[in-house]
Amino acid sequence: MNELMRRTATVTRRWHRVCRVRQRPAGLPLRLALVAAALLPALRAQHAYTWQELRDKFEAANPSLQAARLAVDESRASETTAYLRPNPGFTATLDQLNPFTTSPYRPLGYTMPYVSLSYLHEREHKRELRRDSARQATAITESALADQERTLLFNLRAAFVQTLQAKSVLRMTKENLAYWDKVLDISRDRLKAGDIAQVDCDRLELQRVQYEADVQTAEVNLRTAKIQLLQLLNDRTAVDSFDVGGPFDFPDRIPVLEDVRQAALDNRPDLRAALQAVEKANTDHKLAISNGSADPTFSVDFARNPPIAAYFGVSMNIPLRIFDRNQGEKLRTEIDMRRAAQLTDVTRAQVFSDVDAAYVQTDSSLRLLRPYKAKYLQQAARVRETVAFAYQRGGATLLDFLSAENDYRNVQLNYLNLVGAYMTAAGQLNLAAGREVIQ
Repeated sequence: MNELMRRTATVTRRWHRVCRVRQRPAGLPLRLALVAAALLPALRAQHAYTWQELRDKFEAANPSLQAARLAVDESRASETTAYLRPNPGFTATLDQLNPFTTSPYRPLGYTMPYVSLSYLHEREHKRELRRDSARQATAITESALADQERTLLFNLRAAFVQTLQAKSVLRMTKENLAYWDKVLDISRDRLKAGDIAQVDCDRLELQRVQYEADVQTAEVNLRTAKIQLLQLLNDRTAVDSFDVGGPFDFPDRIPVLEDVRQAALDNRPDLRAALQAVEKANTDHKLAISNGSADPTFSVDFARNPPIAAYFGVSMNIPLRIFDRNQGEKLRTEIDMRRAAQLTDVTRAQVFSDVDAAYVQTDSSLRLLRPYKAKYLQQAARVRETVAFAYQRGGATLLDFLSAENDYRNVQLNYLNLVGAYMTAAGQLNLAAGREVIQ
């Protein structure tokens, strides 16, 4: 940035000198605008987001995650509702009002005032069981949030890898185009010297179209990958002003399969949610049994029955659970307990299946990458340089040179695609494990 500021100041001073020499102050704003336009591309895309920066930005801005977090807050609010006590009841009565009495001075003489307070007492720990069930529902919602975040992070990681891959392919295509331009310069010199025929030079010129098409395709793929990243980040930044950076490479080893399996059993939020569903089903069954018990209602009343003085009384109302003993809910929750246990077994089997499939894909990509990095890349470059050297000196045909160049391009592109496939498979393995077992 300091270098850019120094360049800007230098260019501005030069324009000032030019304007003073030529005595044309009216053109200064236009020249400054041209200078700003020339320096604008250097001012943009100064910062390339790393994976950790992208992840932090995603977790703070993604609307799907924000909505899921609000669902957790809603579930916590339900815990308060579940643990509320029953409201007491209040009854006030005025009985035996006689407005047609023959004694106009005592219209309320025989009125009977009656006041009653009542309260429902919940037995068998109903409130506590409702609270526990609500808390377990909140825990399941939190696990669902973690599982959704796990899936969305995999999508973000895949888009990030795709962007890095597109940048690497674009860099490779530009290098190939620059190399081919050098070949064309040499070929034109050879044509002038009569060393090659015009048709050979034309065929080399026509081959440049393929390199230009490769560059254009790589640029489109890079912009598309960046657009997908910006969508996941809920960011309205212009594509040209957005960039990411990071190593586009692969490690030589991956973790042992048993370690990845154990990590998945310990960290997978969907498996944790299934186990929590079993606990909640057990609590709901206990609550159903508790709801089958009778809850008494205690009352105390105060009254006056003229000419008797004021009095009070107490009462207790107990419903007789003869027909409705909550049999349906007891049976339903018992079945739900067995269902939750079966779903846990299904989820556990799915965890092992996801880990094994992702591990095989990652290991297969790594096995292909090792010989490419250790052998094929150097071989392709060596063959291209050898054949190019021989062709420029008449020791190889044009077809041999074009074939060697095509092999080099294919090997380089296959290697970059394999690195991208490996990094995507590693992200799939992290998704299956529930945490980053491969950085």
